[in-house]
Amino acid sequence: MSATTKNSATEGTDTIGSSADQGKITEQALAAARALIGKKLRPEQYLRDASVEVMINFANGTGDLNPLYRDSDYARLTRYGSLIAHPIFPEVHHWPGRSHWGLPGVHGFAVGNDWEFFRNVRPGDRISVWNRVIAIEEKEGKFSGRMIMQYVESNFTNQRDELIARVLGWTARHERDASKEKGKYKDIETHQYSEQEAAEIESKVIAEADAIRGPETRYWEDTEEGDDIPEIVRGPLSLSDTMGFFAACGRGRTHGVLLREALNHPKHYIRNPEAGGGVEYTGIGHHRESFAKEVGVPGMYDYLPQRVAWFGTLITNWMGDDAFLKRLRVDARRFNIQGDCQFINGKIDRKYNKDGYALVDIDIEAINQNGVTTTPGMATVILPSTNLSDDVALDGSGLDLELPRLR
Repeated sequence: MSATTKNSATEGTDTIGSSADQGKITEQALAAARALIGKKLRPEQYLRDASVEVMINFANGTGDLNPLYRDSDYARLTRYGSLIAHPIFPEVHHWPGRSHWGLPGVHGFAVGNDWEFFRNVRPGDRISVWNRVIAIEEKEGKFSGRMIMQYVESNFTNQRDELIARVLGWTARHERDASKEKGKYKDIETHQYSEQEAAEIESKVIAEADAIRGPETRYWEDTEEGDDIPEIVRGPLSLSDTMGFFAACGRGRTHGVLLREALNHPKHYIRNPEAGGGVEYTGIGHHRESFAKEVGVPGMYDYLPQRVAWFGTLITNWMGDDAFLKRLRVDARRFNIQGDCQFINGKIDRKYNKDGYALVDIDIEAINQNGVTTTPGMATVILPSTNLSDDVALDGSGLDLELPRLR
């Protein structure tokens, strides 16, 4: 949780090191973190206003080609009458599950999100968020041994105080030196693709636009349990991919703005010798290989919110303009590093009716170029139906799945 910003940089203490702080998971630190359960956390303050330009920029940063999120002329002729935002758009204001509270100097990796959506974001909306700590669990993992899982609930609302989405986010906290010493991923190297492999990947990426359902209504009656969801491909992951997503979310501080922030929160920053002692955030491992290795990751890696957005695209490409994504759960189990590809797909697990809505549950997963499942998950979609009542809200605001907060 961010501390109150000081009036002057000179009031901070310059204890920014040349390497990441090696915080420890102590009983005292755990007790202090547990004392925050149920408490409100101060939200991040990035982009709040949903302008057309910001909405399109977010689609660009996630690689989403759906004209419903990026083409005003197209969207004007849909039932919405204008652009709507990609379902994961609230990330421009806040990344659910962020770990800026408790366990100082202990590295955090965001590893999971469970979203429930209630309404679309439209141009002119202003987003707010309410965060509160839900739980803290101690676990044993192969990456660093002892680890802590932190759970935060985020409630996104618009300027009318209407609920847009409720999200459970969870973050794994690992001692940096333990992660490096364990070396779970130390033998993994950037994958080298043959010319044929590269051509096949690029062919799939280019073909994605042709598979977007768009205005062709997908009815619930036309789906069957066991139906496949057409695959999308993200990768090979590059620096442009991670930086593009970072910029799409309005993030980034530089020069004096960055230095003042670092002086106020020195354990979150380093003076990087590779950059002449320039200040960098400890999350720089998403963009810099050397620092990623300092925290036990073999190379620069993607952002969890980025991966969540990709899964959102998988489902919205398939469901069409007249459907509504009601739930999206993504559980990152393995790092997606520079050069990796994610082949993202799904299969309908169940179709059913609830409270007047026609629903399908979809099992989803991402598999990398080595055939390893990196990210399991699930989604629930409200589809138009030829047999159910038309008096329910099409955007899903009248349906609450009553998701368990921890699963």
